[in-house]
Amino acid sequence: MLDFLASNAGTIVLSAVLAVIVGSIIVYLVRQKKRGQPSCGGGCAGCSGACHCKL
Repeated sequence: MLDFLASNAGTIVLSAVLAVIVGSIIVYLVRQKKRGQPSCGGGCAGCSGACHCKL
């Protein structure tokens, strides 16, 4: 078991870092949605996709 962890330490650390980054992005988007802010970061006025915005 320790041999596996030692030989794959770089992959394990990189995967953990990526998981934290993706998790942070998801939490950020959920908080924005709860506050009623658009997820694209801009306002809906003048946006070509404003009719599809589901705030």
